[in-house]
Amino acid sequence: MNPVAVIGGGITGLTAAFNLRRLGVPVMLFESGGRVGGVIESLRHEGYLAEFGPNTVLETSPKIGQLIRDAGLQRRRLNPDPRAEARYVVRDRQLVEMPGSPLGFFTTKLFSRQAKMAVLREPFVPARRDGQEESIADFVIRRLGQEFLDHAIDALVAGVYAGDPYKLSVQQAFPKLAQLEAKYGSLIKGQMFGGRERKKKGEVAKDRAPKFSFDEGLQVLPDTLAAQLGDAVKLNTAVTRAVRKASGWTLEFGKPYGKSSAGHSAVIYCGTAARLALLSVEVLNESEPPIYQPEDTLAPRSHGGGHQLDSQQFSEIRHPPVASVVLGFRREDVAHPCAGFGMLIPKVENFRILGTIFSSSLFPNRAPAGHLTLTSYLGGERCPELAAMPADDLVRITCEDLKVLLGVKGQPTFHHCAYYPKAIPQYNVGYGHYRALMSDLEARAPGFFLAGHYRDGVSLGDSIVSGCNVAERVAKALQA
Repeated sequence: MNPVAVIGGGITGLTAAFNLRRLGVPVMLFESGGRVGGVIESLRHEGYLAEFGPNTVLETSPKIGQLIRDAGLQRRRLNPDPRAEARYVVRDRQLVEMPGSPLGFFTTKLFSRQAKMAVLREPFVPARRDGQEESIADFVIRRLGQEFLDHAIDALVAGVYAGDPYKLSVQQAFPKLAQLEAKYGSLIKGQMFGGRERKKKGEVAKDRAPKFSFDEGLQVLPDTLAAQLGDAVKLNTAVTRAVRKASGWTLEFGKPYGKSSAGHSAVIYCGTAARLALLSVEVLNESEPPIYQPEDTLAPRSHGGGHQLDSQQFSEIRHPPVASVVLGFRREDVAHPCAGFGMLIPKVENFRILGTIFSSSLFPNRAPAGHLTLTSYLGGERCPELAAMPADDLVRITCEDLKVLLGVKGQPTFHHCAYYPKAIPQYNVGYGHYRALMSDLEARAPGFFLAGHYRDGVSLGDSIVSGCNVAERVAKALQA
């Protein structure tokens, strides 16, 4: 069997290649950069450990745990400190712990009495049945009220997508919420009765899913997968063109390589949506002439006995910039105990950081003895211009906000900033159009598969599951 070509060495591509190899399918993985892991990168420096991108994996699916076992990483897996379960939301410039039970909800200071009463009325709010796509803001206001949006959901959206709740689609970005309303007519009823169905599927809701990391940070996972793939991983190799012929798929690479890699049985694209827009995908020597479709599909362009698929529309997908700022402080220089996961900050609070993870409270050895590591994020759709600021300004702005919120004083003993000009794809209203185009591309180019955070969910766990699923799809297609 000819090897399957995997384009992209982020966690989705590595997972897909690793699982295919375990299924007995030969693979070759092509990564345009000089390292694997994508946004996953961990830095150890003088006792501190900084995570550039995500900080944890949510084990929402049994496939995630299976990957860790198959990679032999059980002993290096770290579960969070059980004392670090508390999550905070800022209200009136103070950290308020999010309630973890119905009783806690009715006693919390996070919401007013009116907001709590709105939640009690939620099961009696009529479900929307017109089939129209809706923003998460409109959905929450309709079912729970403005205050719940402003002081809870807005903060959650910033933490997950760095996005704008008035733009994000509830059907695309939070599909399970839309499904609860569609199936049960209510979010509360869905939470009560939907647990049995999730348990049957082996799935866990993200707010209850176990989270974990590794002894030397999340980079342990991509490094381990790449090491086990060995020579199948080709770094600094940017794929510019994929051509399907009767003999299989051929890839072409950009300068300075310019070579071809021929004879691939299938191609899996696991890069970003922006790079997908630049990839030329062609199908040659087809027995039937190309079928021209309306402009809102990936209409093929005639190309000498075959056709070329136009993927340029994927460049329209919005990716706001985000900056990660990791700071170390002496324990005595931070007034707040920081005994929890971290804090999220709604827009109405008028801070510049989107939120902060209490990294050294979550896992051991993230800071030297007597010190703390705090990971904050800036930019996103809320303030995109902040993300590109110089590192010194990012550190200053973050320290100013943390001084108010956590009582930080003095200068940080460690700092590291990372800038992502195109960070997280925004599943805004209308995003279903792009997902339809992705399915159309796969249908028009048999043997070409798409997977990754631009399609299957933006969390690290979503990307791992996407890699597992696409490997199963490809293996099944090759068997057929």
